[in-house]
Amino acid sequence: MKIGLLLPTFEVGARHALDVAAEAAESGLDGVFAYDHLWPMGSPARPALAPFPVLAAVAARHEICVGPLVARVGLFGTAHLVETFTALEEIAPGRVIAALGTGDKLSAAENAAYGLPEYSPRERREMLGASAATLAPMMPVWIGAGAPATNELARALGVTLNMWNATPADVAAAALEGAVCWAGPVPSDLDATLDALDAAGATWAVLSPHAHVADLARWRRTR
Repeated sequence: MKIGLLLPTFEVGARHALDVAAEAAESGLDGVFAYDHLWPMGSPARPALAPFPVLAAVAARHEICVGPLVARVGLFGTAHLVETFTALEEIAPGRVIAALGTGDKLSAAENAAYGLPEYSPRERREMLGASAATLAPMMPVWIGAGAPATNELARALGVTLNMWNATPADVAAAALEGAVCWAGPVPSDLDATLDALDAAGATWAVLSPHAHVADLARWRRTR
């Protein structure tokens, strides 16, 4: 199982995020990721860096996988989203993960605040499917798990299902139907949880920015 880390991008300026990415690359982690939110969930007064410029800066500096977690369809058009991923692939050939998601009611306020269109779940799934189908021949694609129809779309396209804070048992059940990866907050029993996710068949585990690079690197080295 590969190990990744979400960068601290809910800050003013990218210096801290770039420093963490450098530490992750030097410590042997497999990838770094960035949230795709216009503000931290539920905190509109706090800052949030756009994910792709940060990931491009990391990719240009280090030989490590990069990707958003997850890029939400509907923030801009499907063609724009696809071109953004292909531009990042030019900087980091073979190291970009196109992690995509539909968004949900928890992020709806961000769209409304900036006057973005309110797409229905069906419309968002259609955009998700179009983006994933275009990108899948070029790079690994992850689809954020959610409604059954979204999960079924991931399986129909043959791409990885990204499960947020799922139990190892749920990951194991999903892995019976296709590739699955895990992302979530740092558990209190980090090593045991990573061991269980690995045994369950997760291809990646991506931890929130509160994780310590040294702890993740130690687990990666010893497994």
